[in-house]
Amino acid sequence: MRPAGTLAAILLAALSAGCERAGPSGFQGYAEGEFVLVASPYAGTLERLAVARGQQVAAGAALFALESAAEQAAVGEAEARVGTARERLANLEAARRKPEIEALQAQVASAAAERRLAVEQLKQQERLRRAGYVSQSRLDEAQAAHDRAAARVEEAEAQLRNARAGIGREAEIGAARTELQAAQAQLAQARWRLEQKSAAAPAAALVQDTFFSQGEWVPAGAPIVSLLPPGNIKLRFFVPETAVGAIRAGQPVSVTCDGCGAPIAATVSFVSAQPEYTPPVIYSRESRAKLVFLVEAKPKPEDATRLHPGQPVDVSLPQPAGGEPKPAS
Repeated sequence: MRPAGTLAAILLAALSAGCERAGPSGFQGYAEGEFVLVASPYAGTLERLAVARGQQVAAGAALFALESAAEQAAVGEAEARVGTARERLANLEAARRKPEIEALQAQVASAAAERRLAVEQLKQQERLRRAGYVSQSRLDEAQAAHDRAAARVEEAEAQLRNARAGIGREAEIGAARTELQAAQAQLAQARWRLEQKSAAAPAAALVQDTFFSQGEWVPAGAPIVSLLPPGNIKLRFFVPETAVGAIRAGQPVSVTCDGCGAPIAATVSFVSAQPEYTPPVIYSRESRAKLVFLVEAKPKPEDATRLHPGQPVDVSLPQPAGGEPKPAS
């Protein structure tokens, strides 16, 4: 009976020690990077690769350029079409030449002088008719001459207005404007295609890898450069079911790793609602301890440069203001 009693005493002591021991203060995890794969939507020969693996690049720095002779020719053709359409519209909207307008202005002045003479002659014939010196037919002839002179003035003025207006009809001018807009849209498309044959860094980043060498043929959409901006580095660690309830998004955590120096501050950005591993048994107090939940945290970009994707880390939660966490039994 002594060995059985001794074993029972040992198990009881172990359970008591487990109840008095504090829960885990740190969690194991690793750093992960979300890489930016830079590609061109068009195929072509890699004409220039401006970066190398491990290089730090600034935002807007050139990364690569594919051969673009065809795209440059398309831009030149589109620019020529825009110029032609613009000149055609300007020609339709323009008035006639200056000598033609001056000739029509002289015709207007001549017709106006004839009308003034006709007015005076009509007044004279009206006075003579009232005095009985001329017949009614002479007065009618003067009235007709006056009307013809007035009509010639209106005709000359209409011709002058027409000469000063555009030589094209409204429908022709509208069609020319539409043609110019279409040519400008084609030019914008050609320039966009030319721009897609080269790329620049969207943000300051580390060149993680390059996938083609200068002179190689690059298929459309194939990544050429892989970038890792500091803001795309995050931490992933796993928390047991007994501790996940105390973790919230926005909560600060402290991260340590081999060779990282001082602890790195990070902020919890995601807490998984689903466990990573679910035992194929009915939950009990013992089986729940096997459940772990994924938690993600993001350090500041200036601190993220001290981490490398895949690097193991230890994550600890801040201790409550009252001191050590309450023991878990």
